[in-house]
Amino acid sequence: MGGVVTSPVRPISPERLAGELADRIAALPGTPWVRVAVDGAPAAAPGALADTLAASLRVRGRPVLRVSAGDFLRPASLRLEYGHQDPDSYYDGWLDTGGLLREVLAPLDPGGSGRVLPSLRDAATDRATRAPYTELPPGGVLLLDGALLLGRWLPFELTVHLALTAGALARRTPAEERWTLPAYERYDAEAEPAEAADVVVRADDPRRPALVERSG
Repeated sequence: MGGVVTSPVRPISPERLAGELADRIAALPGTPWVRVAVDGAPAAAPGALADTLAASLRVRGRPVLRVSAGDFLRPASLRLEYGHQDPDSYYDGWLDTGGLLREVLAPLDPGGSGRVLPSLRDAATDRATRAPYTELPPGGVLLLDGALLLGRWLPFELTVHLALTAGALARRTPAEERWTLPAYERYDAEAEPAEAADVVVRADDPRRPALVERSG
């Protein structure tokens, strides 16, 4: 996943990675909020990085709201219209981008209300979560984790992509989920996340990530 990353990479500990990312986010001008995407296949554990990053930001005095794209999937009647294991549907039709934009990202536009719905639908029960709205204070950071987030015209101030080689992705994806692999191959080809993201992290070994060093 993420294509072949040819730029120089810098090995970094998971703790140091979260610290450096938190410093970068804290330096961004909130207007008055900062929206950050942590993008990666489930095998890359983007939620774990987002949780660690949230803790690092709170230590720096920044209010943080954690949201997972997995809580903004479309209803099963639409999501599974072409079966439970259709890679193209997984790529194109699982994420409720409209709901995510309306309930999470647009309220944090400049001049927005700051009122965010932290979850919309429980995918396991296919029912609305009925979560209450949360108001993110000025200067707050939204941390959204999920898969296949880039290339969808969703507004973020910073995007982080956890890149996996095809071999690592296949090894770390459970057998019952390997039907999704063609969707990630398509993602690499069409969205080019390793080029589109502001920050790219090589995540083949979760204990030994590496930051891709970009010039300019």
